[in-house]
Order: sequence, then structure tokens, then C-alpha cells
Amino acid sequence: MPIAVDIDVMLARRKMSVGELADRVGITPANLAVLKNGRAKAVRFTTLAALCEVLECQPGDLLRWEAEDAEEARTGEVSRR
Repeated sequence: MPIAVDIDVMLARRKMSVGELADRVGITPANLAVLKNGRAKAVRFTTLAALCEVLECQPGDLLRWEAEDAEEARTGEVSRR
């Protein structure tokens, strides 16, 4: 997936556990793990806002775009598949 999730990076910077973050955000540790591991199909803006508030960060600190194909990223061309 071209969207990478860096929640684990922010957790390490804040010296916070997944369980503590889940509790403070108001979601289950299982749902946070799905998001953290990049398996989520979507995230609510309210959840993203709560994550940013608790971790004292910006959405871009938690989510980033990565090109699926290095060649496409380098040339700017999209291949027909």
C-alpha cells in the first residue's frame, strides 16, 4: 500500500506503549494494532485527530505516501497494468 503508517515511531519518541495510546485515544488495542501495522483500509478523522492530540504531533508525522513502484516515482510515469 502506498500509505505508510509511522505510529510506532511516534510511540517510541513519546516512550508510550500501544496499550496506553489506545486507552488515551479511546480505541481498542486490537484496532490500534491494525492501524499501526498498515492493515487498516481507512481511518476516521476523529481518530486521527485524537492520535495527534495524544502524541502531540501532526497527521504527517503519522502517515506518509510511498510510491508503489520506484521506477514510477523516479520517472513520474505510470505504467499501464
